[in-house]
Amino acid sequence: MLKKLLLAVATLIATMSFAFAQVDVNKADAAALDGIKGIGPAKTKAILDERSKGGDFKDWADLEKRVKGIGEKNAVKLSEAGLQVNGKSKDGAPMKATAAANAKPAAAKPAMATAAASDTKTKK
Repeated sequence: MLKKLLLAVATLIATMSFAFAQVDVNKADAAALDGIKGIGPAKTKAILDERSKGGDFKDWADLEKRVKGIGEKNAVKLSEAGLQVNGKSKDGAPMKATAAANAKPAAAKPAMATAAASDTKTKK
């Protein structure tokens, strides 16, 4: 039972790290862009087409100007979901995802070690 519990916790932690990964719009492929909440196949195509036509996006304002459908509000939501331009999040977008990803795994590890240690003692 402990092995199943540890496997479930490890899977949860691994899933969380993938879910909150930051994606740079200038380096991402179609699959990475599709993984961002709020970007679908049509928006992915528009971003990739514009990037190949006009080169890398300089900043968030450049992305908003060149890609139809990405305005100020949408850019903030995409940044919150993990999209970055040149490694930077949109100004005014809280970094909820990164803080949550960093806090939860650290809190879970001591509990796993404690559970494993107590289970070992009871089996002897």
